[in-house]
Amino acid sequence: MKVLVINCGSSSLKYQLFDMTTEEVLAKGIVERIGLKGSQLTHKPRGKENYVQEAEISDHNKAIELVIKALTDEQHGVVNDIGEIDAVGHRVAHGGAVFSESALVDDKVKKEIEKLIELAPLHNPPNLLGIQAAEKLLPNVPQVAVFDTAFHQTIPAKAYMYSLPYEYYEKYGIRRYGFHGTSHKYVAQKAAEMMGRDFNELKIITCHLGNGASVTAIGNGKSQETSMGFTPLEGLTMGTRSGDLDPAIVSFLMEKEGLSAEEVNQVLNKKSGVLGISGVSSDFRDLEEAAKQGNERAQLAIDVFVHNVKKYIGAYVAVLNGLDALIFTAGLGENSAEIRSAICKDMDYLGIKIDEQKNQVRGEAKDISATDASVKTFVIPTNEELMIARDTKRLVLDT
Repeated sequence: MKVLVINCGSSSLKYQLFDMTTEEVLAKGIVERIGLKGSQLTHKPRGKENYVQEAEISDHNKAIELVIKALTDEQHGVVNDIGEIDAVGHRVAHGGAVFSESALVDDKVKKEIEKLIELAPLHNPPNLLGIQAAEKLLPNVPQVAVFDTAFHQTIPAKAYMYSLPYEYYEKYGIRRYGFHGTSHKYVAQKAAEMMGRDFNELKIITCHLGNGASVTAIGNGKSQETSMGFTPLEGLTMGTRSGDLDPAIVSFLMEKEGLSAEEVNQVLNKKSGVLGISGVSSDFRDLEEAAKQGNERAQLAIDVFVHNVKKYIGAYVAVLNGLDALIFTAGLGENSAEIRSAICKDMDYLGIKIDEQKNQVRGEAKDISATDASVKTFVIPTNEELMIARDTKRLVLDT
């Protein structure tokens, strides 16, 4: 069975084609600058040279059309014709409270994704466009929507409710939804496999640390609590996002700076986080270099981030009533030994202790625990595309 995984952004489209017999990636690539000047396709087929095509790519229909042509091309393709593609899995950012798991796409599912655009105005529209384009170009191929929020729908009401008038929850669905669910689920299941333990019996904290970052508490195989909320703005200090703050700051800034709701939203999402604190960059590699050169604000930004993650880990150990495994994933979590070390420092009272020599690892799955640690600490590269492919295969074969 071959599954094509598509992740559509507003002006980009990432894809991977999996052979699900072996879970090998046959080809992957990205279409960039959709609807803009300088658009191009970068195609990476397994066992063949990479292929780059510059073209006028006006919309997502054209983008997927080029992807299919690349996959079936005589020289750089990996399948003979589109009939070999058995299913398409789509990443969809927001499934709200409607979708607690992935879903086979039909008219009802598309309408629900459309309704949720007001909760994810930047992400759900291109996700829906990708589904519609794939349906048009692959009309007889099953389409599956895999939601970033679905894994977190097991969070209990005491954890997802905000202390606002209840009518706002009833009228507008204002509650914690959480994001990065596909990533958190994948790395947690991988850790259970590496431990040789039953996933459903473990207490796990997963740290998805990238430009966007979140922490999740997983118990009994289910998400129990997560740091992102109604939107991906809540929780940890991130690359450009503020994370948690006193909500009164919003009205204070609007009054003092003369900002509109949209302008203050831009400040919180695009100008804050470690970029806002440091004034240097949202990239931790730049911050670490600046800190080494004596930049105090760069060091402060790193310290704030590390403190935030440690705080959430401590809180989530309390939520889970213990801990079996701590996992670091995503760009920063997978690649920065310094950040992992700083987060785990002085956490031995919780059983968290890492071996600094083992910790010198980038982008590979590894147990970095000290021999006398009671909690296993792992670095596990995330693979959201494979999780999407697995869910797609399961749903298509079950019907």
